Order: sequence, then structure tokens, then C-alpha cells
Amino acid sequence: MSPRSPAPTVLVLRALGLGDLLAGVCALRALRRAFPGHRLVLAAPAALREAAHASGAVDELFPAEAPGRGVPDLRHWPGPPPALAVDLHGTGPESHRALAALSPARLLSYTAPHPPAPRPRAGDHERVLWCRLLTAYGIPADPGDVLLAPPTVPSPAPGAVVVHPGANSPAREWPRERYAEVIRALRAEGRRVVLTGGPGEKDLVADLGRATGLSDDDLFPGTLPFGAFAALLSDAALLLSSDTGPAHLAVACATPSVTLFGPVPPWRWGPPEDPRHAALWHTGPPGDANGPVPDRQLLCLTVPEVLTAVRNRLAAPSERDRRG
Repeated sequence: MSPRSPAPTVLVLRALGLGDLLAGVCALRALRRAFPGHRLVLAAPAALREAAHASGAVDELFPAEAPGRGVPDLRHWPGPPPALAVDLHGTGPESHRALAALSPARLLSYTAPHPPAPRPRAGDHERVLWCRLLTAYGIPADPGDVLLAPPTVPSPAPGAVVVHPGANSPAREWPRERYAEVIRALRAEGRRVVLTGGPGEKDLVADLGRATGLSDDDLFPGTLPFGAFAALLSDAALLLSSDTGPAHLAVACATPSVTLFGPVPPWRWGPPEDPRHAALWHTGPPGDANGPVPDRQLLCLTVPEVLTAVRNRLAAPSERDRRG
């Protein structure tokens, strides 16, 4: 008997950050359903391996990344040409060309000439953008399919309010002194508050912890692996953060959230319409998401309005309460 032929491969390019990956889960699951006999490989940074597998759609991660939000070179792809390549990285020709260099049998992207691709719409939410691409190619996709399975590890701080003060750029960082005011108010009301941070945010978390009297047990400065971080958010009372990866993870964990928007409006990257989630934003022209100083619309958000949004969601019955 001849050896069994390897399964054909679907290679998906989305070599971006955690929030981008979670916003693309709905599209990844649509591809998983459409090609159940294929091996689905995600080209993304190696640091996202655990998060990619948590989606339930990805069989393997192919390490690929570029500085900023650039398009990586994929020519280190080790296998034969993919049966299908899908560009969920960007709507321009650069990411299309990176996949085309691998000579896939079929390539789906917003710039594919054969068959003609749909045109991207500037007003689409990120989840809708990619689901609409797949649907145009005959692959039904649901932008609301965002929830992850419950974590299998316990939370290191069950029931806490999680505050994530950092962001990928200064333009999206609400001032730490305002976060400190919110934290002090919540602690005065008897709430446990814990701080989390990403790579390079150890000093930010430590400084804010000292300013608000938090103990070392309440500080998680980039030290949690994805599974433990997902468990922390899954069993949290609420997440307060700017528009960054943990905000998308809170949505995926069905945890109430208050997200602070500035340079990028919530209709482009915000949570689904759900009373558990508040997206705070002062209407105005889009700013520079990678700017060197906090965006002026983000600075329009005041401590009282943020505290009101947080208290309203803490007072509402949680999904865990409704389940009994």
C-alpha cells in the first residue's frame, strides 16, 4: 500500500498582532468549515502560536513577521505550493504578492485578478471586511463568530477588575494619572484591581502599581503566557483598556469591557454591539494610530465618564450570573 498523501494546505497570511488575530478568528473559522479536509496554516508571528490554536481553526503556525505592520517575506515556506492561499493581512498588492510568490493553486485576496476580487469598503469593521471577502468567494462567514472556548487553567485573580494601561503606540495610551484615579476609586469601593502589561511595559505597570498602592500580587507586567492571560480575563469582572489586543481578548472571553478609543474609531475596530461592552469615543476625524503622543480625542475622555461606564457594567448581571 502506498503512503498516505499529505492533506492539501490552506495558507492564511495575517502576520499582525494579537488584536488583529482575534479580529480574524471569524474568517479563520469560516475557512476551517469550508475546507475540513485541508491543513490550515496561519502565517503569523511565532508569539501568537498559542492564541492561534485557541481559535479552534488553525492546525499549524508558520512563523512570519515584519517590522511595524509590514508584509513579511514568505519564501522560507518549507512545503509544496499551497492548494489555497488567503490574504487576510491587507487590502493592497504587497501582501497579495507575498502569497503569490509561493505559486498557490488558488489565491483569494482583495487584489486578486482571477476571478475579480470584491472592492474593500472604507466603512467596514475589521471583522466584516474579511468575512465579506470570503463570502464574495462563496465561503460563508459570520463576523459575530468571535468567542473562544473557556480556558482550561485557573485565573490568577478571579473576579478582579483588570486594567491594561499600555498600548502599541503612545497615540492610544490614556494618561496613567487618569488610570490611577479610576483605580483608586474602584479600590475605595471594595473592588480588587489588577494591572497587566505587554512586552516592554514593566515600568509602566510598576509605576502605576506604586501610585495606587497595589501589591506585587496584583501586577502582571507581561509575565503571563496566553493561556493564563485568557484565564485572567475570562474570570474577570471587567477589563478597562485602550484599543489594543487585550480588549479583543475580553470580547472573545465574553467578559465585560470598557475600551477607550482615540485615533481609530470604534466602528472600525470596536467590540460587537453588546451591552457588556462600552466603546468610549469622542467623535472627530481619525488620527494617527502610531503617533508619538496621546491622540487628542483620546484625551477628551474624562475620568468621570470612564468611571461611569465601568460602574454601569460592573452593576449589570454578568454572563456567568445569567448561566446560574
